[in-house]
Amino acid sequence: MFSLTSMEKIKADCNPEAMEQCLLGIGEQDLKALEEFYYRTSTSVYGFALSVLKNTQDAEDVMHDLYILVWSAAGKYHADGKPMAWVLTITRNLCLQKLREYRKQSDIPREDWEVYISNNGQMSAEDKLVLTECLKNLSDEERQIVMLHAVSGFKHREIARLLEMPLSTVLSKYNRAMKKLRKIYGGEQ
Repeated sequence: MFSLTSMEKIKADCNPEAMEQCLLGIGEQDLKALEEFYYRTSTSVYGFALSVLKNTQDAEDVMHDLYILVWSAAGKYHADGKPMAWVLTITRNLCLQKLREYRKQSDIPREDWEVYISNNGQMSAEDKLVLTECLKNLSDEERQIVMLHAVSGFKHREIARLLEMPLSTVLSKYNRAMKKLRKIYGGEQ
């Protein structure tokens, strides 16, 4: 199906058609399809889970649970052209479940974010700088919205559905967050 050297190319490609093909393969219990799906989605899944949970171990647990659920539920997935939205919806639900279980909201140790950011080969130096500033200067909701839009490439309407917020709220929080970042970078007085 693919070689390990092609994984680097796949990781940067969240092509919905290719991801849906992976889900079809996973539905037929194809481990190679699961591996490819993992490489296509893991960066976005982990980043999103970490932005919600603010704890690396919990984010890793959610990733683990997510891929087990994908393995068992892929046969029930109905192709709609938005497999990443499906995956992040499941991720969000798992995160909320974990928060309910532990009833906690701890801060992410700065060193955990720095390790995640520095090890992310998909991001440009500018993206890493923006992400670092987001984590330091934005509220939880602003950080999630900016990460989903800027890092994972979701449209504001998709983010609104995923986070169960009105579109106007997502847009205003995104614009407010970007204004904060521009002010930090000296783009606005």
